[in-house]
Amino acid sequence: MKINKRQHITIFIRKIGRPVFTTHELTALSGKSPSTVVQSLNHLVKQGLLMKIYRGVWAAPGPRAVSPFEIIPYLFPRQRVYVSFISALHLHGIMEQIPQVITLASIAHTSMFCTKAGVFSVHQMAPAFFDGFDWYKGEGNFLIAEPEKALIDSLYLSSRKKKQFGSFPELDFPPEFSFKKAARWAGRIPEKNIRLYVLEKLKAIEASAKKRRN
Repeated sequence: MKINKRQHITIFIRKIGRPVFTTHELTALSGKSPSTVVQSLNHLVKQGLLMKIYRGVWAAPGPRAVSPFEIIPYLFPRQRVYVSFISALHLHGIMEQIPQVITLASIAHTSMFCTKAGVFSVHQMAPAFFDGFDWYKGEGNFLIAEPEKALIDSLYLSSRKKKQFGSFPELDFPPEFSFKKAARWAGRIPEKNIRLYVLEKLKAIEASAKKRRN
């Protein structure tokens, strides 16, 4: 009986048509109760046929490993977040060093999520400053800050008590990166003291970048 249940639930997993899915999706598709679906999925995990990424989020093995970035929409189904700070700087090729933690911006409270696919650090932003992001152009379906906004987000956060992202490894800005655009983003920071702090930091980074080019 257990084998039949396991085979039956895999049919619905295949119908979803992607490696990452949620308990909620599978419950709606199969018409089974959440407890029955979770029991079946846990059985697949024990058999090594499935991986539990996080509570309610699962991944089926495939020809490639699941990217931690592609699970972001499933981790935060009711909350809009975007990749920013040092993670976005790395994805945009500005920072070579690979961050150990994926950094996300949100208007919700700061929090940390440890999953089988990676660790996610969510940082709270002022609602008026929650902007400057779009869908990632590469692999994966997630939102990411544009390069200039990612830098300003980092400097914005460095003004806080914990002083996170106050210093960086060497940054390599591509020709299309606009420090003027970054300054415009800094100008939108609601708090005056933080705005002035960020603009001062930005000037120092720009001066250092110009010096390296020369």
